[in-house]
Amino acid sequence: MSHLFAAPAAGSAAPAVSAGGLVSVTFALLAVLAAILALAWVARRMRMLGNRAGNALEILASTPLGPKERAVLMKVGDTQILLGVAPGQVTALHVLAQPIEIGKPAPQALPAGRPTFAALLKRSLGK
Repeated sequence: MSHLFAAPAAGSAAPAVSAGGLVSVTFALLAVLAAILALAWVARRMRMLGNRAGNALEILASTPLGPKERAVLMKVGDTQILLGVAPGQVTALHVLAQPIEIGKPAPQALPAGRPTFAALLKRSLGK
C-alpha cells in the first residue's frame, strides 16, 4: 500500500550553482548597494541645500527634563530663546535679554593613578 502523503521515491537533485550565476548575483547585489549609497548621498546633499535659513537658526544646547521632554536653547538671529519641547508641543519658555556664551566643555582630567583607555588597549595588545 502506498502512503498518500509520503515524498516520492525518486528524489530530484537541486540544480548545481555555476560560477557565472554567483558572479551575476554578486554584481546585482553590489549594484543595489551602490544605488542605496548614491541615494543616501543625494538625500544628504539635498538636505544641506534645503537649509535656506543659513546661520539664522541654530541649536546651542539641549538637556533632557524627562523621558520625552527637553529644554532647548536656540539662537534665532541675534536672539536666544529657551524652548520647552515635548511630544507634539513646543513652548517658548524665556527670551534671553543677554545672550549666553556657549563654549566647548573643558576636558576632564583623569585621576593621577588611573590609566587611560589608550594605555589599557596598548597593554592588552602587548605593545
